[in-house]
Amino acid sequence: MSLTAGSRPDGTRPPAAVEEPTAAVAAAVAERRVPRRASRAGRVPLGIRWRRDRTLILMTLPVILLLLLFNYVPLLGNVVAFQEYDPYVSSNGVTAIFHSPWVGVEQFSRMVDDPLFWSATKNTLVLFALQLVLFFPIPIALALLINSVIRPRVRAVAQAIMYLPHFFSWVLVVTVFQQIFGGAGIIAQTLEDHGWSGFDLMTDADLFKYLVTAQAVWKDAGWGIIVFLAALAAVSTDLYEAAAMDGAGRWRRMWHVTLPALRPVIALLLVLRVGDALSVGFEQFLLQRDAVGVGASEVLDTYVWNMGIQNGDFSYAAAVGLVKGVIGVCLVLAANKFAHLLGEQGVYQK
Repeated sequence: MSLTAGSRPDGTRPPAAVEEPTAAVAAAVAERRVPRRASRAGRVPLGIRWRRDRTLILMTLPVILLLLLFNYVPLLGNVVAFQEYDPYVSSNGVTAIFHSPWVGVEQFSRMVDDPLFWSATKNTLVLFALQLVLFFPIPIALALLINSVIRPRVRAVAQAIMYLPHFFSWVLVVTVFQQIFGGAGIIAQTLEDHGWSGFDLMTDADLFKYLVTAQAVWKDAGWGIIVFLAALAAVSTDLYEAAAMDGAGRWRRMWHVTLPALRPVIALLLVLRVGDALSVGFEQFLLQRDAVGVGASEVLDTYVWNMGIQNGDFSYAAAVGLVKGVIGVCLVLAANKFAHLLGEQGVYQK
């Protein structure tokens, strides 16, 4: 009687050869099962997450509802940009949207051919570039200056004084500048007493862009100081001590320790500022519109208000506002991509 390979003299095979899988099969099975088990183990069931975080979720519900009600539901009204909207075609303005005629992209074609729109866009971009160059670095420099003060009481007083104008309304800010730089202000009266007359910066159209930048610096630089001081407070003193032991002076410590610590915050605020490039202000320019003229003070925000509220051209104003919002979103995405190229997180991660 012939025996097959691996069989016993009685013709039966060993149990191990039948029950145990080969090493290759076992490795393949383990390779397939491990990722599934790991992924399942890392995922918390929805019921457990709800029981764990339901208090926090319930606390955020009012904020989410307010955000939806006042920020996202009004976006549906942008449909009037593609209509010839007439609020008097129906009993109320909401239902008038469903009865107004559809005109497609006619409002956008009209916007491209409007020279006043391009003039407002030019003023907006010039003011944004000027404020980005002059306004953005000032809070950083002031925060570094305040942070170098040794005495905590002096630092707190300086911080409070610089932050106080942030709570002022634009009416008060313009009034203060009028009393200082206006034709009847302190500087004009002092110069007139010494034989100089005609000083009035508040009505000078050529200097208006620098004037509104100075107003923005005086009003909102304190808020930026608070943000950068909070970032500086998180820097470990061990880094400064180590740099000092290596022979680094004050300027080199600021360049190699302080500024790298501020770089993520600078990148984040810069992305947000670039995304807000077409919104340089409304009330500030509207209050000074008559003093310097429309040519110098007309920006996109005041242009939308003038066309929509004053002239009643709601569809055209909605089209301009929609284009402004879309360009703002594109600028945020582009600036955030640039922040990623510099190695920073920006508004969101990659």
